[in-house]
Amino acid sequence: MARNDRPGQTEERRRLGTSDHAVEDALVQEFENTVTEGANRLNRTWRALAVTGLFGGIDVGLGLLAMLAVMDATGSKLLGGLAFGVGLYALRLAHSELFTEEFLVPINAIVAGHGTWWQLLRLWAVTLVTNLAGGWALAWLVVAAFPRFEDVLLESTAQYMEPGLTLETASLAILAGFTITLVTKMSQGSSDGIATLANSLISGLLVVGLGMFHGALSSAVIFAAMHAGAETTYLQWLGWCAWVIPLNIAGGLVIITLPRLVRTWELVRAEKEAQRARSAEGKSADEQAPSR
Repeated sequence: MARNDRPGQTEERRRLGTSDHAVEDALVQEFENTVTEGANRLNRTWRALAVTGLFGGIDVGLGLLAMLAVMDATGSKLLGGLAFGVGLYALRLAHSELFTEEFLVPINAIVAGHGTWWQLLRLWAVTLVTNLAGGWALAWLVVAAFPRFEDVLLESTAQYMEPGLTLETASLAILAGFTITLVTKMSQGSSDGIATLANSLISGLLVVGLGMFHGALSSAVIFAAMHAGAETTYLQWLGWCAWVIPLNIAGGLVIITLPRLVRTWELVRAEKEAQRARSAEGKSADEQAPSR
């Protein structure tokens, strides 16, 4: 029992809930969902990882198109960010992968004994590269199809590339990783279609509408501006990614994932013990099986 619990408090939570764990049933269900989904993601083939990541970047490109159309019509960055959420909604409906959505779900699976850190690094690397490739390709298509958006693009990308690394931009990068990871956690709590749409629009409004620095989402805007004739070079963009992406990771892992693991540590321990028990049973069954 936790030290801060009053006598009988843990037992009362168990009595009122349907699980045997001393945490809320909703957390138990969410934990089980994230472990199952995380294990599935970690154990995808290279081909499956590449395809889901590529389509993630393409979906982001769809959000870029919606953002440009709204900003061109209204001049509002906030409304443009809200429209960007259309691409994030498409991403979730299509079960594509976005790099910063991998900061919570797969890690839960790993600490629960259903994956390895090498698998996580593979997932991160492939998803990031294919997100960027898909975003680059669709950004080119958007610019070719709608040249009238070029002025909006050139203005939008300036907010990402001109300031450089400062306390303000570092904070914006941390907040971007935190926001997408938080929305991912919110999505795990509900499979309702309206909730998924709301979460996607919230992500677009906050991350894109407020001009946060996000490795995959902001890169789609930067790529489109480069296709439209911006003076930004790929080397400058790589230098930008070199500090934005680590800060995105820090925002997702430190602010959301680590506290969440502390909160559900009893569930992590129980799942690891269950894993060891199943492994021992499997070994025992193999030993008892008659040899041919």
